[in-house]
Formats: sequence, C-alpha cells, structure tokens
Amino acid sequence: MKHPLPPRPELGTHDGLAYALFLPQDEAPQAGVVICHGAGSAKESHFDFARTARDRGLAALAYDARGHGRSEGALGPGMAGDALGMCDLLRDQGVPAIAIRGSSLGGFTAILAAAASHGTVGAVVALCPSPGELLARGLRAGELEGFRADREPLERWLESVDLTEATASLGPATALLLMHARGDEQVPYTVSEELYAAAAEPKRLLVMPGGHHRSLQHDVELQNESLRFVERALVSG
Repeated sequence: MKHPLPPRPELGTHDGLAYALFLPQDEAPQAGVVICHGAGSAKESHFDFARTARDRGLAALAYDARGHGRSEGALGPGMAGDALGMCDLLRDQGVPAIAIRGSSLGGFTAILAAAASHGTVGAVVALCPSPGELLARGLRAGELEGFRADREPLERWLESVDLTEATASLGPATALLLMHARGDEQVPYTVSEELYAAAAEPKRLLVMPGGHHRSLQHDVELQNESLRFVERALVSG
C-alpha cells in the first residue's frame, strides 16, 4: 500500500545559511518555529518535528548552523545572531509570532537568541540544553565533531557566556519550556532544573524518566506537547 509523500519544504540560502521552510498549505500560519540543531547535526535531522508543526498549522524553519551541512563558514560566537536572522526570515514570510526550538547546542543557541531578541521571540523550547562551559570542554577534548569551527574564539566565547543569566532574562516576555531526559549521558538533567529555578514565569520543566541525550527530539508525543506550549504562548496568549 502506497502512501503519499509529505509536501517538500522550500529550500534556500540566507546570509550563507542553508534552510528548509515548511509552510501550511491551506491557511496563513499564526505562528512559526525556528529550529536549531545540535553540534555535528544538520537541519534534516529535525524535519520530522518541522512536519509535525506544519500539520498543526504552524510554520517551521530548520537551518544548518555555520560549519554544518550546506551552510557556509565555521561555527563561532555569532550563532545566536544567526538564529535571530532566521527568525527575521520567517517573519518575512508573513509569520507574525515566532518561537525557537533547540536541542543540546541548539538549546543553548535558542535561549541566547531569545534573550537577545528583546522580547520579539515569544517562546523557547530547549531540549537538554548544554551550558557554554560544557560545550567548550567538549570542543577542547575533541568530543564535539563533524563540523567546522573557529575554535579559539569559539572556546573563549563559550566559556564567557552565562546561560543561567540569559535564561533569567527571558520572562515575562518569552515563555520557556525546558525538556530533559533523566538518562542523558552528555548533559546532566540537573542543568535544566537549575535553569528552570532561575527562570521567570511563564515557564515549564519536563524531566522524563530514562532516555538519553537525543531521545526526546523525535518522540512524537513530546513534539506535540512542545508545540502545544508554543501555541498557548504565541496564539492563545
């Protein structure tokens, strides 16, 4: 039995960053999500989430971070600015309200970008977000691989960033959902607990039993839970 293929995303490049844009077919979206992947990953790893968002009537834009996939350059201190550039690109499509969803390095990027957005990013979903010092340690140890990086400036910048301070600055303009697997072998779940404690309302924390560093990303139930959070923050609110 053959099943129809889902509609293809619109592929493009903006400021040297390769992206895939998912737009609902039948109606103009009231909100959209920019998707930030983790270190060594690529936009295609999150097409399942983007399709789920589109099926719910939301726009979604996944992109390759610098030094990854088809994007130009090397990963460096400008990653939060790149995420905000993708938010602007989504607004140019007529999407009025924007959220950012990121996992691991992408969760770190999403929180920093939202903190720098001055409230124009209405919601953040961060899955197993990694603090900067942990990312810097992994970079030095050669544990973060599969991408091009401007290593020395990136390490110095990562060590200087206070993710807790950025998280505390989000509310009340930006709603925050933190999701973490208790069995995460790379980023302790206590990181999300500490970020949640520092955050202002509106906020929510989901620590799931078991799992591993990537297990929450492709769980359909949790994808929909995060999208319900985005809808409440951007559409219902």
